[in-house]
Amino acid sequence: MNIPSFTVPKPIGSVLSVLPQYPHSVAFAQALNLVLGPATLQSEALTPLRGKLLCIRVTDAQVALYVSLGQKTFGAARRSREPDLTLSATAHDFMLLATRKEDPDTLFFSRRLLTEGDTELGLLAKNTLDALDLPPLDIKSFAPGKVLGMIKARLLA
Repeated sequence: MNIPSFTVPKPIGSVLSVLPQYPHSVAFAQALNLVLGPATLQSEALTPLRGKLLCIRVTDAQVALYVSLGQKTFGAARRSREPDLTLSATAHDFMLLATRKEDPDTLFFSRRLLTEGDTELGLLAKNTLDALDLPPLDIKSFAPGKVLGMIKARLLA
């Protein structure tokens, strides 16, 4: 599946920038938990990320998502301090990363993926996620019916 190039329109980004960021962070944390799954989230390899404040900044959407990895799952976080690590890119570039259509190093060296804060932590996170050999993200798996089905299965488990 090819992902056509897109940019979030400025008027939409302007509206998103004034909305509370916490609900976006809750949705993002839950998406990470669904995509990564319990086995990956509880992996020893993710230990250095536990308790760190991570920020994902979607530049064209003017949204900043704050999450932290607890003992078992990612959770939304409020920005109570400077994030330990901030990753910034456009929505399109994050989609390319998530679907593995583009390599993080390529985006980083072309200055389309920016890191701020503890860059060593960023490198560690990138290498850890690469080593986990996750399947490419299938956007179709985020259809509302499928997401609700996954949530229901987790709640019943």
